[in-house]
Amino acid sequence: MVTKYGHSQGPIGGLAIYEAGHPVPDEHSVRATEAALAAVSGLCARDRVLFLVSGGGSALFERPLVPLAELEDITGQMLACGADITQINTIRKRLSGVKGGRFAQLCAPAHVYAILLSDVIGDPPDMIASGPAYPDSTTTAQAMALVSRYGLTLSPQALDLLEQEPPKALDNVTTVITGSVAQLCRDAAARAEALGYRTCLLTDRLQCEAREAGRFLSAMAGTHAGKGEKTAYILGGETVVHLTGHGLGGRNQELALAAADGLAGLEAVVASVGSDGTDGPTDAAGGITDGATADALAALGISIDKTLADNDAYHALKACGGLIVTGPTGTNVNDITVLLV
Repeated sequence: MVTKYGHSQGPIGGLAIYEAGHPVPDEHSVRATEAALAAVSGLCARDRVLFLVSGGGSALFERPLVPLAELEDITGQMLACGADITQINTIRKRLSGVKGGRFAQLCAPAHVYAILLSDVIGDPPDMIASGPAYPDSTTTAQAMALVSRYGLTLSPQALDLLEQEPPKALDNVTTVITGSVAQLCRDAAARAEALGYRTCLLTDRLQCEAREAGRFLSAMAGTHAGKGEKTAYILGGETVVHLTGHGLGGRNQELALAAADGLAGLEAVVASVGSDGTDGPTDAAGGITDGATADALAALGISIDKTLADNDAYHALKACGGLIVTGPTGTNVNDITVLLV
């Protein structure tokens, strides 16, 4: 078992538990993966491999085909440029010896039963954890187009790997998806209804700049707040952040902070959290803002616009009590965002 640092909940009988880097792989990711590969080496056709996969696997499960330092750099470039998860995984599955169906090939002739928790919008199995046990659906042309679009800096070795197609068919895999952000949204709606809210699922495929999503929700609040009916607008998915500064935060914190100005004076709340209890490189799961947040920050001398430009939502929200801290939740099925009016 491989999980993020701080997310192991203690020993589990019969299992070796490793903690490793996320969202950027590190030497512990590689060490844990090599241990897993040793466990499946030399299998025969009668053997069966139970492979449990959740969000975060792209960083945690890795055998790099380029030097690890370069893979870390490339991953960092993609995270900073605003690429979405399918675009990131299109690149990194080609730079890995276990992604893009290659893990299943290493298990052959044994049959692999893969059970997936999806953290990718639309639940494409080849993108969840970059598809270690699922045939690849992308093309070299798509990968090269992403390098050009985002101005990524890759070595000649990495560029050569992008030209090599991962497996397009596998005959030793059975795949089942058991959880996703759509299920998370349904569960959130049921909880909101139990609390007396009318619910409206806006989307379970939210995929845009985090701050734009926050501003959109505050505009919705301006239209619907104070109309006399308690309503919870629910969104699931995964926004992106284009790094322009050097602050601390995550996409959910940035979304919540971006909503604050538009919420000013309204009886409305925007909350956004990562389902795994982690948002960016912080100890917070996300953030929450309401009609009083903008004034509270102004009283502290904190400019929302300057904070967003520096991608420093964590410190602003911490200053006004707007961080949501849950600790590890034991799952990862994207993010959930709620507007309450």
